[in-house]
Amino acid sequence: MAGSLDTAWALRWMRETARVIAVERAALIDLDRAIGDADHGENLDRGFTAVLGKLDTEDAPATPAAVLKLVAMTLMSTVGGAAGPLYGTAFLRAATSLGDAEEIEAAQLATMIAAARDGIVARGKAEPGDKTMVDAWTPAADAATTAAREGSTGAEVLAAAAEAARAGAVATEPLIARKGRASYLGERSIGHQDPGAVSSALILEAAVDAAGDGAP
Repeated sequence: MAGSLDTAWALRWMRETARVIAVERAALIDLDRAIGDADHGENLDRGFTAVLGKLDTEDAPATPAAVLKLVAMTLMSTVGGAAGPLYGTAFLRAATSLGDAEEIEAAQLATMIAAARDGIVARGKAEPGDKTMVDAWTPAADAATTAAREGSTGAEVLAAAAEAARAGAVATEPLIARKGRASYLGERSIGHQDPGAVSSALILEAAVDAAGDGAP
């Protein structure tokens, strides 16, 4: 059985995210080279490396929300391009939704994922189908909400969200980009997965792995 979705889990999630982004850095750069500025993987790797530096040198955050707020502020200050503001806003909205909770229940988790998605939409003004990270976060939020309503555990809600995000990222491949630099390519953006959607799936999959790592 997976462990509690508490502060220790949030810290594992961020460390696992940093590890996965480092591993996938080149792949994300390649995706972004096809339809963007070729900097998505490098920017995220730099941002989450900075997050690790904060976690290793500062006092440990006391709540899951405090972890996510630290991540938000760090990404906003270190990540260039669109990813910094978008992910920063996502993590900040997610943190706000959790309040002072020391352990995240399934319903709170679904609300957190939806809040992250709403932050990205508010910042980037993208809609589902625009070939952006919204195409990963929207199905993730919907799947998390459905799973929570059906009585799933927090770990099961996370797994449902991550699976939906991955499917959403794959589904961006045949789309024509309507937002960001990729939109300049028009039909030439067809045939490539959106790098932001892919990194979003990686981040949510890292959350699942971190929950599993907390198993007793």
